[in-house]
Formats: sequence, structure tokens, C-alpha cells
Amino acid sequence: MKMNLTLNDVLEARERIKGICVKTKLIYSPEFSRESGNEVYIKPENLQITGAFKLRGASNKISKLSDEQKSRGLIASSAGNHAQGVAYSARKLGIKATIVMPETTPFIKVQSTKNYGADILLKGKVYDEAYEEAKRLERENGYTFVHPFNDVDVMAGQGTIALEILDELEDVDAILVPIGGGGLISGISVAAKSINPNIKIIGVQAEGANPMKISFDTGKLTYADEVNTIADGAAVKKPGDLTFHVIKKYVDEIVTVSDQELMEAVFVVLEKHKLVAEATGVMSLAALKRLEFKGKKVVSLISGGNIDVVTMASLLNKGLFSRGRIFCFSVKLKDIPGQLLKIAQILAEKRANVIKLDHNQFKAIDRLKYVVLEVTVETNGYEHIESIVKALNDNGYDVKKVF
Repeated sequence: MKMNLTLNDVLEARERIKGICVKTKLIYSPEFSRESGNEVYIKPENLQITGAFKLRGASNKISKLSDEQKSRGLIASSAGNHAQGVAYSARKLGIKATIVMPETTPFIKVQSTKNYGADILLKGKVYDEAYEEAKRLERENGYTFVHPFNDVDVMAGQGTIALEILDELEDVDAILVPIGGGGLISGISVAAKSINPNIKIIGVQAEGANPMKISFDTGKLTYADEVNTIADGAAVKKPGDLTFHVIKKYVDEIVTVSDQELMEAVFVVLEKHKLVAEATGVMSLAALKRLEFKGKKVVSLISGGNIDVVTMASLLNKGLFSRGRIFCFSVKLKDIPGQLLKIAQILAEKRANVIKLDHNQFKAIDRLKYVVLEVTVETNGYEHIESIVKALNDNGYDVKKVF
């Protein structure tokens, strides 16, 4: 197996996948530019066929297989996006594919992979357990295994993203790339640095799943005992040894982001750009606040947008809270007529739209004289919330924040 990735590998991959993948165009982001102090462009791989960048690496790898390898059938392990890339590419080439996915994989990813014609087996709680099952089936049945990241042909396919970025934004200063197993950033970093060594390549991992950052910081490949993050597509315990070799050489820095920051980024990219992205997909957008430089041209990659509606609704609600767009508070009122009207008048003056209201006598300890009013309002950020609280305080109300 080829061990070293070169720019020529990426250039050849671009020609090989031309008829399968689409070029995703950069999108300038005024919102993320303002928040980060840099000129930010989004590379929307959530708009790729199958909804994620993984199609690039999978199609490049599968296109290079021999007829004998193809005839044995393919097997892969994936938390979802690689699965769809393999399934789609296999169907295009008339090859049988079996995919092992973690039991925690979002329904939309499982169903989409089935729709592309692959056989699905759910096994394990995280990617690594699904991987072990896939390798067992490879040995038993003679399948050809398509690794999601630790493979030079897969890395080369992912690296075509960098070629497209540089075609559109030749003077880009930095590219932010999410990291799970490391295949995406390996391909991008080799391609970008080979063309322009001055481009900064910054990797992003979730705080609850960061073995590649630990490996990068210590200089020694390190595995995690457990991973815990909403970024399910990057919840990898064992990053690749081939990808680590590339990352050590070509990547400038790796930062981490919290689940809270991921939820906010999902919300902002939907509200401001009308783009649907999964939590893993927005890792590089969430990391923009961590940059130590200003005034640079930065590209942040949205790696995927395969998120189910229920998860999306939950993330958006939490994003509303964290961005100060929803405010819930309680106040204690005298149990006399007109008190509720006074609160309503203050909120109306402050242009706070009431979403929910609970007027509950039984929540007050001294309930014979007082009631507790709990109100949820739609707001326009933290400054708006502060002005509402001040107005209530000025009118003699003691405000208790609920969320």
C-alpha cells in the first residue's frame, strides 16, 4: 500500500472524481467575518452530492480498485458520511457494498446510505467498534475494505477541496479543517502547502474527542479511552497513523471547540446563510473565535450537512438560548389584580415577544400573598436581555433567570 501522499496524487484524484463529485463554491460570510475579525469564506461541502466531503475520498479510492477487488465487494465502517460516499460510488460502478455503522448513527444517515443501495449493519456505540466489526467481516468474506481516513487514495480525494479553494481564492491565508481520523486535513494540507507553503493549516477537534490534538501536541500517536461529543462524525478514538504522519509535517496548529460552541455555529450558519450543517460540519466555523490573528483571508470548511430533523430542532433551540435569542425568567408578584398587566406593558415597551407564560400560585412559598410568574420571551441578543432585566428591576421586580 502506498504510504506517502503527494500533490500529484491529489491532482490525479481531481481528474478521477470529476464526473462523480461537484465543485462547491466559496461563500463569503459577513457574520463570521465580523465575529472573528477576519475575512471569512465558507467552503460548503454540505452541498456536495451525498451531503458531505467524504464522497471525494471514497470515489477516488473505489475508482482505483482492480476488477478483481471490485468483484469481491466492498466493506466500510462509518458514522454516516463515509458510508454514503462508499454506497453512492459503489452503486455508480455496479459494486456490492456493505457498511458497518455505529448504533448511535443518526437515522437520516442510515436511511440515506440504504437508499444508495448498500447493506447496513449497526454495531457498537462509536466508530472504532464499527471498524473492528468491518475488519472482521473483511477477513471472513474477502471484501475490499475502504478506510474512511487512513488511506492515501482517500486522503488524495479529500485534498481536491484545497485545489478548489485555491482556484477561487489564490491568496488565502489560512484554512480551518475539522479532524476526526485526520484524512480530510491530511489531503488538504498536502495540496495547499505544496502549492503555497505560507498557507496556515489549522485543524479543529471537539473537546470531548481530541486524540489527534493530543498526538500533535506530544509528538506521539495517542488513542482516547472514550469520546463524548455531539460531533458524532468526528468521534474517533483511534486516529490514523498515516494521517498523523502527514499532520505532523504539514499542519500548523490544532485547536478544540466545545459542544456549546458547535450548537451556536449550527444556529448561526442556518440563520445567516440558510445552510443546514451537522455539528461535526461546523467545527471549523466554531473555531474562528479561537484564532489569534486578525485581518486575514480565512476559509472554514463545512464538512457535512447530514443531520436529522429532531437533532436539528434540539441544536437550534440550544443555539437560541446560547445566542441570547430566547430568555426565560421568573418574578414574584403580589396576588392582586393588575400585576400581570404591568409585566406585559414593560415587556411590550422593550419589544420582547412573549412565547410562553406560567402564572403559578403554588410555586410561591408565601402563596397566600404572592404568585410566581415565569415568562419566556423572544429577544434580540444579550444587550436586549439586559435592558429587559433593567426595566423590570427599575419597576421593583426581582428577576430570576431560568435560562
